[in-house]
Amino acid sequence: MNTATFGALAEPHRLGMVELLRDGPLSVGDIADRLAMGQPQASKHLRVLSDAGLVESQPAANKRMYKLREEPLQEMDQWLSAFRASWEARLDRLDSLLAEMQGKSKPDEMG
Repeated sequence: MNTATFGALAEPHRLGMVELLRDGPLSVGDIADRLAMGQPQASKHLRVLSDAGLVESQPAANKRMYKLREEPLQEMDQWLSAFRASWEARLDRLDSLLAEMQGKSKPDEMG
């Protein structure tokens, strides 16, 4: 797991850019407009995302189009899956414990 991914996503504007790019490639100008920021500021944030490997750019006419790279996000998902499995196991144990407690309390209520 590349910690640069978390560092890049920790900044709200960059996270917003990743969320925008989830729907498909966009130009720097489109990203800047949608996030209400200047194009130079958007370019700086996109550079950080690019350096972290989260986005890649391609020239298209007189624009640069940015799109998400799947690999870093897949790595993050794999890393988080270990936590998900642990949480699910704990919730399953809690469900079992609650069901057991409810089962024991029902006969007492009838008595």
